[in-house]
Amino acid sequence: MHTTQWLLEGDPAIRWQVLQDLEDADPDAVARERARVAREGWGAALLAARGPDGQWAGGAHFPKAESVLPGQPWTSTAHVLTELRLLGVDPADPAVRDAIADVARVTRWEYDDEPFFEGEVEPCINAALVTNALYFGVEVDAIVERLLGERMADGGWNCDQERGSVRSSFDTTIGVLEALAAFEREHDDPRVREARESGEEYLLERGLMRRRSTGEIPKPTYVQLAFPPRHEYDVLRALEHFRAVGAPVDERMREAIELVRSKRRDDGTWAADVVHGGDAVVDYGAAGEPSRWITLKALRVLRWADGEAQVSGAADASAPDDSAPR
Repeated sequence: MHTTQWLLEGDPAIRWQVLQDLEDADPDAVARERARVAREGWGAALLAARGPDGQWAGGAHFPKAESVLPGQPWTSTAHVLTELRLLGVDPADPAVRDAIADVARVTRWEYDDEPFFEGEVEPCINAALVTNALYFGVEVDAIVERLLGERMADGGWNCDQERGSVRSSFDTTIGVLEALAAFEREHDDPRVREARESGEEYLLERGLMRRRSTGEIPKPTYVQLAFPPRHEYDVLRALEHFRAVGAPVDERMREAIELVRSKRRDDGTWAADVVHGGDAVVDYGAAGEPSRWITLKALRVLRWADGEAQVSGAADASAPDDSAPR
């Protein structure tokens, strides 16, 4: 109760998701809280950062304004749309609809000057675009087709494929899985489901965190929880995907689930392990500090995982024991 109350003292973007995903609140109450995201706090700050040209930081992916902090800047159109989606801003809000209309009209990719919603060339960038576009009501079927054609032999995806990579990566694969899941929520296409399941199997074969060949963890950030995750993979992001698609808990997820559980602090909260640096519109907190975002995500993943375990246990208990004497 203490942790939930602490979450409900946060930004509207946190509160509406707590009400929906942890409290099972009345849908009208959830909708009222969600409507505040575009007008208060983080969501309002992101929308207010849009420039007079109708886009963010003057471009699609790489801001034209000079960056102050080291690292990838996160202030441009593509990245801000991702944040607005993660906050759960209402796509029907007039301010959001105006912004999306302006982006469609004005924004072009720095690569080859293509219109924003027609996509770029790298699957990691296109994956985020598909997820965002569908959330905001823009159809991007052609980009989905491209992603389907870029699946690699091991079942996943890699942004470096065009530069010669022959193996998938965790980072690109999780982004594409989120995109395909978003497409599936609105379209019935067995090819998309098959591709999604192959990418999920790629992750599961590696225990959501390890090299298949050696069992090593390829990057420290894979077991470090962050919000926003940006273009990075981590185990909580993967578990959130499996929760979102309603997957049953697979034993190959167990290590990742227990890792998330082990990161809970004595006060019932979770901290951000890392913050992916670079200029940003909103500061969601420093690494090492209690994070409402990580806490919300961890609690709803564990609610799903523990609930699935209880269902599975009940099913096992009710099943006939074939080893019993007859």
